[in-house]
Amino acid sequence: MTATAAPPARAGERAASPAQPGRRRGRLPFSAWHLLLAPMALLFALPLLWLLVSSVMSDAEINRFPPALWPSGIHLDGYRFVLGDAMFPRWFANSFLVSVVAVVSNLLLGSLGGYAFARMRFAGSRALLVLMLATMAIPFQLTMIPTFLVMKRLGLIDTLGALIVPSLVTPFAVFLLRQFFLSLPRELEEAAWIDGCSRLRVLLRIVLPLSRPALSTVAVLTFLTTWNDLTWPLIAINHDAQYTLQLGLTTFQGQHHTRWSAVMAGNVITVLPVLLAFLFAQKTFIQSITSSGLKG
Repeated sequence: MTATAAPPARAGERAASPAQPGRRRGRLPFSAWHLLLAPMALLFALPLLWLLVSSVMSDAEINRFPPALWPSGIHLDGYRFVLGDAMFPRWFANSFLVSVVAVVSNLLLGSLGGYAFARMRFAGSRALLVLMLATMAIPFQLTMIPTFLVMKRLGLIDTLGALIVPSLVTPFAVFLLRQFFLSLPRELEEAAWIDGCSRLRVLLRIVLPLSRPALSTVAVLTFLTTWNDLTWPLIAINHDAQYTLQLGLTTFQGQHHTRWSAVMAGNVITVLPVLLAFLFAQKTFIQSITSSGLKG
């Protein structure tokens, strides 16, 4: 018998390689980057986990040295003290009101300003944009005294208006929305102009519905900044009825004694709205960052 030779492989076809025993091709059910990102995420989450665990500890366990890593039981004394404080709901309402007004005003005024810089050309528009962006480099420590004097002239010191007025619109909101508006095709707006729409109607009916990622990003970042602000309320507010949540939590710390369980419980309640706001807008937040930062 004569052995027949195998036909040559056709062009473009790979020769079949024999399976090698002891060698298996395995693929991870997730991206290899998760092996690096998961420990980093856990590292960044440790302060939040410690905050949650210590909020259900007793003051003796929190003050123990070395500190206890796990509570002996669930102690809700801190939550009872915080929620039993008559002023705590008022502080929460003050923070919520100031943050919501700041978010709404930044979305409205930031959209108008961003659209004007993105689509309208007027004398000094470039210089005005550069001047506006330059104000972002000025630290708050240099502007808090002039801001305080302006609020005092307006008669808003020791009122919630002193917290709302300086946050009505920020250069960051205008700039971010401008960058996103530049990425939108002009053809959509030109078609609306042909149909007789004004610029304001084009902005409301065409541009803003397409800008939900950028609007969500501005809303989340404005809410975080206003909700977590402590320095400016500490300067502008004197009466405890006008305290925000961050300012009210400082009253739980005394000069000689601090109820750490109450401080931790109050911070847990304070962090919850921030986490919920970010979780709801996470996808649109990432989409906005990737789309608005590419075109200048």
